[in-house]
Amino acid sequence: MRTVVVVGAGPVGLMLACELGLAGVRPIVLERLSRPTGQSRALGLHSRTVEVLDQRGLLDRFSEGAPVWPKGHFAGMRLLELDQLDGRHTYALMVPQSRTEALLEERAVELGADLRRGHELLGLAQDADGVRLTVGGPAGEYELAADYIVGCDGGSSRVRKLAGIGFPGNSSTLNAVLGDVQLDQTPTGPHLSRCSGGVFGTVPLGGDRYRIVAAEFVPPTAHRDDPVTLQELIDTTRRVTGLDIEVGETYWLSRFGNATRQAENYRSGRVFLAGDAAHVHFPAGGQGLNTGVQDAVNLGWKLAAVARGEASEELLDTYHAERHPVAKRVCHNTQAQLALMNPSPSVDPLRDLFAELMAFREVNKFLSEMITGLDVRYPMPGGGAEHPLLGTRLPDWPLLVDGESLGAMRLLHAGQGFLLDLTGGQRTPELTAAAAGRVRVVTATATEPNRPEALLVRPDGYVAWIDGDLETALQAWFGSAMVTTQFRV
Repeated sequence: MRTVVVVGAGPVGLMLACELGLAGVRPIVLERLSRPTGQSRALGLHSRTVEVLDQRGLLDRFSEGAPVWPKGHFAGMRLLELDQLDGRHTYALMVPQSRTEALLEERAVELGADLRRGHELLGLAQDADGVRLTVGGPAGEYELAADYIVGCDGGSSRVRKLAGIGFPGNSSTLNAVLGDVQLDQTPTGPHLSRCSGGVFGTVPLGGDRYRIVAAEFVPPTAHRDDPVTLQELIDTTRRVTGLDIEVGETYWLSRFGNATRQAENYRSGRVFLAGDAAHVHFPAGGQGLNTGVQDAVNLGWKLAAVARGEASEELLDTYHAERHPVAKRVCHNTQAQLALMNPSPSVDPLRDLFAELMAFREVNKFLSEMITGLDVRYPMPGGGAEHPLLGTRLPDWPLLVDGESLGAMRLLHAGQGFLLDLTGGQRTPELTAAAAGRVRVVTATATEPNRPEALLVRPDGYVAWIDGDLETALQAWFGSAMVTTQFRV
């Protein structure tokens, strides 16, 4: 078994640790902070992330006490109707990032992750035999050998810098601050407004606690790491809105910008990047954390398969090929949203026209799927003709399996791929012979009409084959039948 080191114990690093652990690989997670900050830059989980939690059997932990929000927005204009989307989880789940991290850490430790808090990556060198790391810990520096390392260590990623991976893009051109504060006023619901001086938003955090966001379309007034004062938040809000806010207790203050950058490569030999280490952008629509979690789910099963010796290194190249275009599109749509939020009167006609277009159901759905990540579709070699499901996520169809009624998501709880026979067993012998021990075959009966007879589903829940060359699809995702081991029970 090969060693995998994950750098960073934020939501992305912890989700990756969960995926690796579920697949039988015990990762080492290095986190430079000795304890969680308790801060929550992100506040919600989009539909696709909710689906991932469901397919791993974790949704109950996250949904307990969490408000459901069936709406979204694009550039602060007409609301996106998330409840009109296809699927079962057509909403955003309002879970603060600190709780997301705590629940994912709990699960990662359950699955055997070696979480080392207060351990900071200092050096990295790789060759054909592995990666050599220099780590600073509470007891001093030490050396750590690994086969693979994944940087989930944020926009200023040390892993990315030490690996020499380029991070081209644009620096921030606006001044934005946020604060989690106590307000005597009671704004209603999440709210984002384009004002004469910029953009202003409020998000209820429970009780009389609110998040205030104020962004000016002027160059940053301070370095991103400079602390924000309450007076700066009040002054920025006044310049943006023309209003004076009355703030009680202050819980957290921070600043952000619209820097938009993406790593040239998500893989450099034995080094990988995920989350903000691979892509940063303006936080429009809450897409950052969710895109990073999807990075982790895409990479985890592939890295585990190679670490277990069940797949070739070529499988790892599909990580960049699949995820780089997704984040590129996120960077593009956040830049488009920011352009539409510019307070200049010259933007007004464009906003008016865009708002009219968003009133069309098809446009609203298109943008909703883009923001939530439900529109992601991967190319699938050997997958077959252009079936609408090929390359997309497996719907949570109601099935009858061994006399039990269950949703298709249940079949993904173990984190394994499978061939699904929906004919009630007619194709099971044929599929079992083709699988040749590489994946399990699940015999089921679809309880609703118009379902394909059979599907190949990857461990991340994406449909990889329906009616094409099954052997090509199996080799692409699960290796050659001559060299792989039996699937794990």
